[in-house]
Amino acid sequence: MINTDIKLRVSNINKSFPGVKALNNVNFAVKKGTVHVLCGENGAGKSTLMKVINGIHKPDSGEIMIDEKAVEIKNPIQARSLGISMIFQELNYMPEMTIEESLFVGNWPKDKLNKVDWKEIRKRTIELLKKENLSYDPETRLKDLSVSDIQMLEILKAISYQSDIIIMDEPTSAITNKEVEVLFQKINELRQRGASIIYISHKMDEIFRIADEITVFRDGTVVDSRPIKQYDLETVISQMVGRKLENNYPKENLPIGEVILKVEGLSQKGKFENVNFHVKEGEIVGFAGLMGAGRTEVMRSIFGLDPYHSGEITIKDKKATIKNVKNSIDRKMVMLSEDRRRFGIIPVRSIKENVSLASLNKFIHHGRLHKEEENKSIDEYCGKMNVKAPNYETKIESLSGGNQQKVILAKWMVTNPDILIVDEPTRGIDVGAKYEIYKLMSELAKQKKALVMVSSELPELIGMCDRIYVMAKGKVTGMLTRDEFSQENIMAFATGTKSQEEVK
Repeated sequence: MINTDIKLRVSNINKSFPGVKALNNVNFAVKKGTVHVLCGENGAGKSTLMKVINGIHKPDSGEIMIDEKAVEIKNPIQARSLGISMIFQELNYMPEMTIEESLFVGNWPKDKLNKVDWKEIRKRTIELLKKENLSYDPETRLKDLSVSDIQMLEILKAISYQSDIIIMDEPTSAITNKEVEVLFQKINELRQRGASIIYISHKMDEIFRIADEITVFRDGTVVDSRPIKQYDLETVISQMVGRKLENNYPKENLPIGEVILKVEGLSQKGKFENVNFHVKEGEIVGFAGLMGAGRTEVMRSIFGLDPYHSGEITIKDKKATIKNVKNSIDRKMVMLSEDRRRFGIIPVRSIKENVSLASLNKFIHHGRLHKEEENKSIDEYCGKMNVKAPNYETKIESLSGGNQQKVILAKWMVTNPDILIVDEPTRGIDVGAKYEIYKLMSELAKQKKALVMVSSELPELIGMCDRIYVMAKGKVTGMLTRDEFSQENIMAFATGTKSQEEVK
């Protein structure tokens, strides 16, 4: 008997890649007018299944049904014709494209002569942006936008297709709380319209706000699937990781050493002004602030990705001239970027090549690469980071976001840094992988490394940091010690409603 409530059904889906079975006999169904959340650790198979549904991967076996009719989805264009659209976890965009070009790429409106109708594109772009209260210039290039801006445009593009099935893979991983509220409002509108939404997120608070049903994945299989009313937070997490996580933030109270990094009067025109802070040996220092506050811009300048126009950087009591990334690495200061796809990895290269990239001078002697030494370091650090992959010759682009993040951290660990800057280190990764990254940070602090952590997740800043600097509109507006930590104090500085003296 046909179930008219079911919009999408997958039955007995299997998918293997060289050395790994990504999906093992997966069955699940999405009802019309509902939000169905998929949970699971990175590498559990969630994104792989979504790429099968969207026509990017072809399943080895199994069946996909829409309105209880079997369909074969060969590519994303066909998926779109069947009423399926997808927001991807990893932002795949062309930096030189304009906003209007990116919104209509692959879906160009044509004029009577079958040429791209640019006037129509401009008109539709302006209408879309106005409807969503987004004040972008259609001619702005994507390279000039923040990760948050690009994510919002990807969401807008997927919704604009008027699809019946919308897949959202970590849609809020890089957007502000205000933008999250806008997205949730849009999701409710879509649900009321009768659209079916498949929503992947590692943010537990979001899941319990938005879900009608939850399906939990682990190791390529469905562990459980229930209505949201039959779940609680502890059950979801234990099903995801296969164990209880007793302590979310493994922060230890450690002796703090001498100042290792000091930044004085750092300024970049139009981005940030007169930024002062310091970090000591064994200390984890956080940077909080609303999107656009200037945190990432400061870190990029310190690391040598962008120039700064005035100010001084001092490392171990010596003035450091940082004009490029090599200068920074030579001074044993490294950075994990918030946009790992664009600045963290070389997608078409292997895990091995990505890990050893920043440390080739350690493995090349007399013009010859010593592979045994290289392989030993890669095994050691990828092992410490618990990187899940068939082998280290696997291309990094085939890994989940969380495992890509672990590979980048392994790359920097091989350099044996004194200072590690991590910008949104847990963006888009699961609770188990987050815990592993927090543990690594604590271990590095024990080794008297200095860590700077930029995060939009206030609980993780409060849970992991010794001190927190807060920025607003390109300036440091306050600094808090552990006994002053609270989300209220941080937000007061971030919005400019409280001064340093009021906290003291």
